[in-house]
Amino acid sequence: MSDLTGKVALVTGAGEGIGRAAARRLARDGASVVLAEVDPTTGAEAERELRGLGAKAVFVPTDVLVKEEVEDAVDRAVDAFGSIDVLVNNAWGGGQMGRLEHKTDAVMQHGLQMAFWAAHWSMQRAYPTMRDAGGGSIINVCSLNGVNAHPFTAEYNVGKEALRALTRTAAREWARHRIRANALCPGAATASYKAVEAAMPEMIADILTQVPMGYMGDPDDDIAGVVSFLASDDARYVTGNTLYADGGGHINGVPWAPDLPE
Repeated sequence: MSDLTGKVALVTGAGEGIGRAAARRLARDGASVVLAEVDPTTGAEAERELRGLGAKAVFVPTDVLVKEEVEDAVDRAVDAFGSIDVLVNNAWGGGQMGRLEHKTDAVMQHGLQMAFWAAHWSMQRAYPTMRDAGGGSIINVCSLNGVNAHPFTAEYNVGKEALRALTRTAAREWARHRIRANALCPGAATASYKAVEAAMPEMIADILTQVPMGYMGDPDDDIAGVVSFLASDDARYVTGNTLYADGGGHINGVPWAPDLPE
């Protein structure tokens, strides 16, 4: 376990899936956690859960499509706990599979808003506090969909690859302030993954045959610990990297090829 005692973490999309698992692990490892979540029910549940673990936790209703709400979440972290040491940009929602030629401007813009702009806003807002404190860790959740150009998820791919470029640029520019930025590409059995599995079981079965470790990761057991490591001082010399927590699935790629009509 990493020692995050005294650190303050902000996690976007913290109400479920990888975000909630990450928030839970950060709290267990000693961090105070601000939970930025658009769903008031899951956000409040996550806050109660973390407090039940004995952690300091605050839920901040946050629509990451709205710049002011993203900035307010960062400000709330500083107001509540005096600092922000760890920023986890994880929130995503609203994507849909479809052929590139049918993607509207609105769909593509949504992908950039959710993945790139939301992180850009939070990173800029957190920067002065991290700089003045002598460092910090930014962990941006990206995706193999973008790295491997999976078909039919163009808005997601574009948004996540823009986020990965932003992450590497921040790592380069802000290293002088000991602010680290890394991209994490997870393979996890989240609710969205399970929905695809239910709709296309044969494709998912094919994918799992190409994952060297033979299974899709668990958000708590396989992903959250990587987030905690990147947040900790154990990773103080790790920046600008893309880490694949996917059981080796990135090595040869996976057969992501949904059967969609023309």
